[in-house]
Amino acid sequence: MAAGAWQYLSSGCADAVGDPLAWSGLGLTLLVALTLTEGNLRSELTTRIAGDAPSFFFLDIQNDQLSDFKALIRREASKGELVTAPMLRGRLMRLHGVPASEITPEPEAAWVLRGDRGITYSSDLPENSKLSAGKWWPADYTGEPLVSFEGRIAKALGLKIGDTVTVNVLGREITARLANTRDVEWESLAMNFVMVFSPNTFAGAPHSHLATVAWSGPSDPQREIRLLKAVSNAMPTVTGVWGKDAIDQVNDLVGQLAWAIRGVSAITLVASVLVLAGALAAGHRNRIHDAVILKALGATRARLIAAYVMEYAMLGFSTVVFAVFAGSMAAWYVVTQIMHVSFTFQPTTALAVALVALALSRSVSASSAPARSGRASRAGSAQPVRL
Repeated sequence: MAAGAWQYLSSGCADAVGDPLAWSGLGLTLLVALTLTEGNLRSELTTRIAGDAPSFFFLDIQNDQLSDFKALIRREASKGELVTAPMLRGRLMRLHGVPASEITPEPEAAWVLRGDRGITYSSDLPENSKLSAGKWWPADYTGEPLVSFEGRIAKALGLKIGDTVTVNVLGREITARLANTRDVEWESLAMNFVMVFSPNTFAGAPHSHLATVAWSGPSDPQREIRLLKAVSNAMPTVTGVWGKDAIDQVNDLVGQLAWAIRGVSAITLVASVLVLAGALAAGHRNRIHDAVILKALGATRARLIAAYVMEYAMLGFSTVVFAVFAGSMAAWYVVTQIMHVSFTFQPTTALAVALVALALSRSVSASSAPARSGRASRAGSAQPVRL
């Protein structure tokens, strides 16, 4: 009898709440995906990036200021690591002879062709970079101008080893040949450039320098503020950017965007709850008739309650499993394939969000259904049941 009651009731429930339950599952999936995406981004910003990022970026250091700047850093931050690089501004004009305006790159590389780009030159392979194709030029190289491109950007632009790249620097067009491509760890926020030229390319050209200062170990805000004040007082034309402040601003922006998207997903979930409550109210009268029939056939009150509880428990369990699985896959795709950062599955977070949201939705549905179907239940109990 219990098995027959379960089969009879489950078929009625599936018809009554199937579509609303699907919408509820989609709402939970969106919440899980958003929560996991936000959690991974915050983890990336507050742990890996914040731990590896330099404490300061200093811009617009002129050639005649570089030696004094280095001496100041040695004096004020003797235990800090100073990295400097020459920096110019240049605009890509042609790729392998084709004007940049006629090139339709992949979306992830379109920004490289818009406006000026920061470029540099170096005799050595930059830190946080690995050669992915080609060879690096010798330290004493004096041949035709050569350039190194970031690997993913070069592929997206359709560049291959041996192609020519023309940039406009200080009003002068310079053509260099692509010698190699590099894999760059952009997530470290260290000093990296899309294009690195051989030193002979810009021999004698006026330019400024970019510098970073980093300390190993935990951050000390007071120490960093003292350094920033010392540089600002000694060299007012040098611009200092506090890495921690920039990361905090990005973190706040991520949080604001997450709340906005979470609001949209909450609306979806609320709508599904209302539809689910309506479906339960609409089927309440039929359920009373079903219960009367089953009791007439010998089902006890305890068995009917157990059947209902098992029915809703299985529906809720299937909804949570679907939401956690689909939401996790969606978050993995967004984090790894679109944002290109590492993904860590957070089972506790995913399950907690799904279970809390499901419990709230079921509570609202359960409390709304009787209120909206009170008349139906009274009418159903007043009418005779025809067997």
